[in-house]
Amino acid sequence: MARAPVGFDLDMTLIDSRRAIMASFAGVAADTGVPIDPAAVDRRLGIKLEDELAYWFPADQVPPAVRLYREHYLRLAGPLTSVLPGAREALAAVRAAGARAVVITAKYEVTARLSLDGVGLAADEIFVDVHGPQKAVLAGLGAGVYVGDTPADMAAAVQAGARAVGVTTGSFTDRDLSAAGADLVLASLADFPALYATFDA
Repeated sequence: MARAPVGFDLDMTLIDSRRAIMASFAGVAADTGVPIDPAAVDRRLGIKLEDELAYWFPADQVPPAVRLYREHYLRLAGPLTSVLPGAREALAAVRAAGARAVVITAKYEVTARLSLDGVGLAADEIFVDVHGPQKAVLAGLGAGVYVGDTPADMAAAVQAGARAVGVTTGSFTDRDLSAAGADLVLASLADFPALYATFDA
């Protein structure tokens, strides 16, 4: 019997995109003259781009701000993105067990694929432009595990009936992730292969 797919968030779970994200927001601020507080952005890292920009721009100005951000991000993602410790090994452990490694991210497709390709990671399937409850695609996949760095990721796993595994490589603490429903919280994906080996499905 095939093992259930394992879902992974992308930003700050598999890849360290913090520098690229923050530099892209700085670019939007410079282009528009609208101050964007990097500390506030960092505290919410992992929410949808449109939702973050709505903190800084009126609703009618969000779509052009999204376009500006993506222009900057496409230019900056390559040089400013790195793979997080354990990411390669985590994906390999899932595949070695006969399961599919699926990326489920709030990024849109071009930047998600650019980010994965740029650090030399490959997913068996990618779902893009989904955040929080929208990650219920996990249930449709029959995912047994979802790994992420935000409380919204943990809530999505719980909603889908998947094991919620948190990593504290993003902006949220062990306590934040546990409060959102994490079954287990790891310091990084370096600890995931050994943990996954203890799962029965």
